[in-house]
Amino acid sequence: MPSDQLPPDHDASAPPRSLRIEDWLTVIIMAALALITFANVLVRYLTNSSFAWTEEISVFLMILLAMVAGSAAVARDQHIRIEYFSHGGSAVRRRRLARLGSLMVALLFGLIAVLSVRVVWDDFRFEETSPGIGVPQWWYSIWLPVCSTAIVLRALGLYRRQGLRPVATEAESTAPERQP
Repeated sequence: MPSDQLPPDHDASAPPRSLRIEDWLTVIIMAALALITFANVLVRYLTNSSFAWTEEISVFLMILLAMVAGSAAVARDQHIRIEYFSHGGSAVRRRRLARLGSLMVALLFGLIAVLSVRVVWDDFRFEETSPGIGVPQWWYSIWLPVCSTAIVLRALGLYRRQGLRPVATEAESTAPERQP
């Protein structure tokens, strides 16, 4: 089968099946944030003091949540774009711009992954500790290159799916579909 054709049972516009990873991580992180915040409020109400570690862990979880959600958004082709350019012009032009956008996302997060590996190495090498609870800083920073690499893989998968998607005719392309 040529590489530019899809198997008969595969829909190029369908989101990847493995998004369950990002969806479940989002649920787990949100639940952890809610529980940590609730526990801190409860302890502060009952004892007039709060847990020292909650702010540091919450900030880390919010950053991780943003990266995981970014990966899911790229995989679902719902990342930020300027609609004037992405929905204007011919179907071929829109497809090329969409693929260019996917490549740029992959390039950006590839650079972030490479540069953040250096940050993790410095955190590990110089034995930096976190200011709030004193754990090694690389425990937090290791997730930036991991999540950035996941986003790169998702963007490259989107690029591939966009290339396999049939080019719409002009009648279909005048009113682009909106995803909820």
